[in-house]
Amino acid sequence: MSNLRAVRLDWLGRGMRFRAVGAEPATPAIEIDGDGDSGPSPMIALLMAAAGCTGADVVSIREKMRVGLAQLTVEVEGERREEQPRRYVRVHCRYRLAGQDLDEAKAERAVALSLEKYCSVMASLAPDIQVTHEVVLA
Repeated sequence: MSNLRAVRLDWLGRGMRFRAVGAEPATPAIEIDGDGDSGPSPMIALLMAAAGCTGADVVSIREKMRVGLAQLTVEVEGERREEQPRRYVRVHCRYRLAGQDLDEAKAERAVALSLEKYCSVMASLAPDIQVTHEVVLA
């Protein structure tokens, strides 16, 4: 499998609405809306991608730790600069986990491994973005 990934983005002919699809077969299309009306804006889509990537890591790491995980919610907040480019300067991730045999140390370890080693989306962000996190066990 190649390390190259590609997407195609087509303007839908009105406003800031676009249809995005991955080049890989069977990748579902999503609508990206620069105005945030009919779909996520590009900056919200970036936070969604970060949440999805780190969430998948945490699920995978927890499975390897053989700790039951019944529920995971990842909430990601990003703070943007006021001036252009209005990029993120801070990102905060909140992980809400529920399940059998959960312990805070293992949950923290799974999250730390994701953020520091495995999450490709977070690793793709500018290195000066402050990334913080918290873990909430239910």
